[in-house]
Amino acid sequence: MHQETAYIINPLPSGSTVKVFAPATVANVVCGYDVLGFALQAPGDQVELTLNESGEVTLDLITGDDGLLPTDPDKNIASAVVKYYLNTIGRNQGVSVVLHKKMPLNSGMGSSSASSVAALVAVNHLMGNPLSRIDLLPLAMEGERIGCGNAHADNVAPALLGGLVLVRSHHPLDAKKLPFPPGLHVAVIHPHVDVPTRESRRILKDRVPLRDAVTQWGNVAGLVAGFCTGDIGLIGRSMEDVIFEPVRAMLIPGFYELKQTALNAGAIGFGISGSGPSVFALCQSEATALKICEELKNLLNTFRIQSDTFVSEMNPEGASIVGE
Repeated sequence: MHQETAYIINPLPSGSTVKVFAPATVANVVCGYDVLGFALQAPGDQVELTLNESGEVTLDLITGDDGLLPTDPDKNIASAVVKYYLNTIGRNQGVSVVLHKKMPLNSGMGSSSASSVAALVAVNHLMGNPLSRIDLLPLAMEGERIGCGNAHADNVAPALLGGLVLVRSHHPLDAKKLPFPPGLHVAVIHPHVDVPTRESRRILKDRVPLRDAVTQWGNVAGLVAGFCTGDIGLIGRSMEDVIFEPVRAMLIPGFYELKQTALNAGAIGFGISGSGPSVFALCQSEATALKICEELKNLLNTFRIQSDTFVSEMNPEGASIVGE
């Protein structure tokens, strides 16, 4: 995306307000490190943007973060990506930003992505939608760079585009929505332990044995094929990670007990959501997902670890306008 690109900008009048919700996401989907992710229906973040004549982007309010997020508009993801967007389209516009965090921070559920995507969809709407959703993706990735130091797309792409997304390449950027079987539900369990994204990425190995790489390639291909053909058995067999899960599992108390419990309760597959500490179970029904959440929460209680649970269908639409 280049500065000289001509954009057709038809901004709404000063004082116009829009509210946008962007969903949580599950990145990697076990074996697809940095290349696969899907969107949930809930939880997520909501951003409210209002146009004004100040010529500045201000961050006026943050709720739901317990005071943990930066209030500097240049450092907070939501306001920073609005500034980046306006610079990209060559527009000097005053915007007031209000961010409502409605999902846990550092959870492995794409918290930073949800804020970035919601803000971008909102400001793009206020400017008359000069950019398509796919055009917004590189800008959302800049929000990820601000949030965790890496401009990867496996959270922002599904939050922005909805559904299950394959990021085939980052350079050049090539992202593709994939079909998935109807009726799938996701159980997400967020244990209250601290696993920062930066640290979780830092412990990963730079090199892996060829046999492990071949196994992983087969699983990623099988997972994509399973989703595209609706083969639930193939999806389950392919949800195995021999490279990253063994390392990251050490950061999540009782991970393998949680995994076995979920599989015994009927999960199609089980794994770490993004960089963790949240874990997820892919299920064929809401009833199974609810049962797994209950059993895993009880198991975590035996470790004296509190947790939040979420049950959701996969979200085919991504970020959405919820008020104007």
